[in-house]
Amino acid sequence: EISGHRLLERYGMTETGMVLSNTYDSDREPGYVGIPLPGVSVKLAEEDDTGEQLKTIVECTNDNGTVVFSKYKDGCPKGELLVKSDGVFKEYYNRPDATLKEFTTDGWFKTGDVCQYSTEKKKFKILGRKNVDIIKSGGYKISALEIETHILAHPDIRECAVVGVSDEEWGQKICAIVALQDGKEITLETLIEWTEPKMPKYCLPTELKVTKSLPKNSMG
Repeated sequence: EISGHRLLERYGMTETGMVLSNTYDSDREPGYVGIPLPGVSVKLAEEDDTGEQLKTIVECTNDNGTVVFSKYKDGCPKGELLVKSDGVFKEYYNRPDATLKEFTTDGWFKTGDVCQYSTEKKKFKILGRKNVDIIKSGGYKISALEIETHILAHPDIRECAVVGVSDEEWGQKICAIVALQDGKEITLETLIEWTEPKMPKYCLPTELKVTKSLPKNSMG
């Protein structure tokens, strides 16, 4: 609103350069980062039952402006995002073990980010870091960032962080930590009532902590 411009959400890393991007004339939706840029190949992969091998569930390449799929799955499949392009770095300097760990044997770079492809919107969406932002609860892999986005839409909530807390029965339970607008109050019951129409039941917080403010680093 201040600048008069609409933000264009994209995705990239130091190791890969820019990988995914919305087009200038596309709808802007939080978390959705568009399609591969020309010359970039991406795929979504999930671990097999042994946890040692990656199984490809979606794979596509931008060939001169046209996204071509060699592996496709209906719905909203999600998995770790892997990238291959001329822009991907060659190796970590003097760290051969780290380089070997982050590349597959056929040359795909493992970003460590969990991503989802919407066959309806024809876009990729970033769900969070594989080992930080993904909560494993009751057999589900749940995006903490996605839950935070829904909770932050509540008019009484100013700040929010969602984390997984160890739980013997569920593996992890979902805990929401919120800072409220001045003079406002909220309970777990009212938060669940407000978020329930917006999320699957297994994504609803089971624990709530209210604080004055959330700690931040230099990046906010």
